[in-house]
Amino acid sequence: MNFKSLLLGSVAGLLAVGGAQAADLPVKAKAVEYVKICSLYGAGFYYMPGTDTCIKLGGYLRADAIFGGSGDYGFNYSTAAANGGSNNRLTNYYYTRARMDLTVDTRTATEYGVVRTYADMIFSYDTANVTGSAPSAFSAGNPSLGLYHAFIQFAGFTMGRTVSIFDAPWQSYPAGGPDTIPGGSNHVTGINQLAYTADFGQGITGSIALEEPTTQSNGQGNLWNTSGFASPLAAATALINGSSYGSSNWGGTRSPDIVGAIRVDQAWGLAQFSAAAHNLHAAYFGTTEPTGHPSDKWGWAVQGSLSIKNIPTGAGDSINLQAVYTDGMSKENFQVLFPATFFMFSGTGVPGAYQSVGLAGIADGVFGAGTSIETVKTWGVRGGYTHNWSPNWVTGIYGGYGALSYGTNSKALICGVFASIANPGATCNPDFNFGVVGVNTVWTPVKNLAFTADLSYSMLDQKFSGTVTAPALLGTAAKPAAVYELKDQNSLTLMLRAQRTF
Repeated sequence: MNFKSLLLGSVAGLLAVGGAQAADLPVKAKAVEYVKICSLYGAGFYYMPGTDTCIKLGGYLRADAIFGGSGDYGFNYSTAAANGGSNNRLTNYYYTRARMDLTVDTRTATEYGVVRTYADMIFSYDTANVTGSAPSAFSAGNPSLGLYHAFIQFAGFTMGRTVSIFDAPWQSYPAGGPDTIPGGSNHVTGINQLAYTADFGQGITGSIALEEPTTQSNGQGNLWNTSGFASPLAAATALINGSSYGSSNWGGTRSPDIVGAIRVDQAWGLAQFSAAAHNLHAAYFGTTEPTGHPSDKWGWAVQGSLSIKNIPTGAGDSINLQAVYTDGMSKENFQVLFPATFFMFSGTGVPGAYQSVGLAGIADGVFGAGTSIETVKTWGVRGGYTHNWSPNWVTGIYGGYGALSYGTNSKALICGVFASIANPGATCNPDFNFGVVGVNTVWTPVKNLAFTADLSYSMLDQKFSGTVTAPALLGTAAKPAAVYELKDQNSLTLMLRAQRTF
């Protein structure tokens, strides 16, 4: 019995020791999850660890220096917030910008097709503008954040913010160039929308979209109410100080823009036809409800775009062309980065005149007290040619031209304001044409690092003539009350850019 107890005790002791030794052994480490390349959607995609979603991060860092331009790269115009076209000591001779762009692209394969999300975020710091003639008129600089794209794509639907399906694939840059080339639409900064695209095969697609008309600050032209000023002097001052032909009298939104496009993509290039409809919904004739309002009116626009690739002048060379016509939807021609109103001063040869001034105001429609809305009509063309001298050197030549015409009733209402400052012999016509031509060269010494020089010439062909006796513009342009010649204007702008894409 004693032997049996001793044996059992020894076995129990050995088991206890064995258990303790087993507990002291190191636990087996989890397998390391390495980031895997996702080759389904092109270069740069990786699987997000632990998921079947592929992600790609990208973007660029850019530094710009602009000589002769005002605000965004383009025509040296003036508005109430910038004095480029004042052409005096308030005018900036150069303008700089530093910008970082960050893109996030995700793709997930599902039984319904690929689910995609895409975001494009912009971080910029711009040179301060002179906004007036006081010592404190310099702003403290212009840091800004932008969200150009933020959308979900699923089963042919696009929901969120991106470029308009009305646009040509190159936006308003047929071969590079400034932000003020007329002759077609440009929503490169994005527009909120719900769109559906059907793929018919053989490179043929069709799209339809509901788009937000007020997403961009300049996304629609003015809707002038010519009875919106307190006095003739106030109206005349507004006319000279930025070509405001009335108060811009939009009401609340009643309908999104309705947009459609048919596109053909082939080895030779692409062709696209797009159309859009835009609701003109005014507020009131006066400041309160009992003053009444005009009935709504629909504007529209059509655009054709053509790109021809690999032309005989060299591999990679291309020609991009487009043409547009609008009726009550002027910003599909004078695009969203173009100012809605502006003026420009320069010298004059007219005896007794202080200086000359050119005026331009972009509108979708015009109405006065008790009248209906009369739409504004425009047409434009735009094109560019890109030539590859070598893998490291590329040159682009581009141009654009747009014309805007007010209707008979609109001119009568606007010219009633003009008459208060017109001198004998002056003629009133708020129509105008605007053209841009330019050339650029891009040097890419190493992959994804580019240096660009872009030179553009812009001309405003305004239709007012004669002279006016204008009130003083002390706050924005430091111009005295004086006689001014109404005259065409032009500017020359050079942009130098360094950009690293990643």
